[in-house]
Amino acid sequence: MNSSEPLSAGLKALPNKISSFASTQAAWRFYKNEAISLPLLQEPLTAEAHKSIKAHCTQYALCVHDWSHLNYKHHNKADTYAITHENDVGYDLQTSLILSDQNGQPLAPVAQRLVSSDGSYSTYGDRTLTEPAKSHLDEVSECISYLKEQNFSRPLVHLIDREGDSIGHIRRWEATGSNWLVRAKDNPKVDYKGKAMACKAVAQALKFTRTRQVNYHGKTYWQSVAQTNVTLTRPAKPSQKKVKKPAVPGIPVKAKLVVSRVLSEEGEVLAEWLLLTNMRKVGAATIALWYYWRWQIECFFKLIKSAGHQLESWQQESALAIAKRLLVVSMACVTVWSLAADKSKEAAELRTFLIKLSGRQMRHKKQFTNPALLAGLWGFLSMLEIIDAYSQEELDTLKATAQQFLGIVV
Repeated sequence: MNSSEPLSAGLKALPNKISSFASTQAAWRFYKNEAISLPLLQEPLTAEAHKSIKAHCTQYALCVHDWSHLNYKHHNKADTYAITHENDVGYDLQTSLILSDQNGQPLAPVAQRLVSSDGSYSTYGDRTLTEPAKSHLDEVSECISYLKEQNFSRPLVHLIDREGDSIGHIRRWEATGSNWLVRAKDNPKVDYKGKAMACKAVAQALKFTRTRQVNYHGKTYWQSVAQTNVTLTRPAKPSQKKVKKPAVPGIPVKAKLVVSRVLSEEGEVLAEWLLLTNMRKVGAATIALWYYWRWQIECFFKLIKSAGHQLESWQQESALAIAKRLLVVSMACVTVWSLAADKSKEAAELRTFLIKLSGRQMRHKKQFTNPALLAGLWGFLSMLEIIDAYSQEELDTLKATAQQFLGIVV
């Protein structure tokens, strides 16, 4: 649960009477233990996802897939690699995060994969180390097939950013009966009213309806949406990086194009998202809102990296050890999300108390943030550990010694 600092990103020992070295050794043995596999560590997170989907999802559960580069230039890691260029050294993390279809609340990560120079380590599959890493969308396609076998109580809708606009993979998802929602690129063509047109051009021909106010770059603006049915008929174009490959024709895919715009008061288009989905019976306003909530996975990456656990400063020496610790940290994130979403009076009082313990300053009218709750919860757990580990007489002696050094006269 500990909230780390960049220069102190190790596993903190609770303030009991066990030495910090013993705590560190215990953690090292845990992550080194071959019996502690990634699928085993994933089990509590998947169980929480089943529970939370029943409690917080009505018709669907939203499953956001995204990637994040983990930058590691430490010399103690021999399995890092140049992800995009020679200075971008580290691992590639793929995460699948479940959100509520009611309010976009993050519930639990249901799959994670960490790619190293040795291959990729995932929370699903029979083996810990798979074959050499595949493309992002091939990885996600495997993940989608795996999640389909988990039999969640609500159908999953898979949300992917612009990288998901790949007709070859869309056809693959269609063949398995999966629900998908991807952000379309501007130029690839779709069949619209009997003509092949770029998505951007189709958007210009649609009539928009103002739907709701949304927060964009810290300010409130109006969101307007439009929709139309289209057909995807273009051939798939496999990656040409290593070997030039011919285009692959495929069956037509019926889809809906939803265009979401954020407009200023003067009508200026501040942002536009072109969305393709096979959820043709779901309204355009709902589709646009679902994609708006996709940003929650970026908040998750921020919580495990710069705003909470300082993932990119961890000293574990291999991708497998990093992946194991990441799953434990994900459980801490799930705990914080659950506390943040609880509407009870007791939860509200606990949140207020934890913010005080965290020492964090909140923006005006902002009651709490997830990073502040994380920091406060670690402080509270430490307090409880102290109360259990030390007698009242010992605490009084420590208090008197501290007052002496502080120059406090009692």
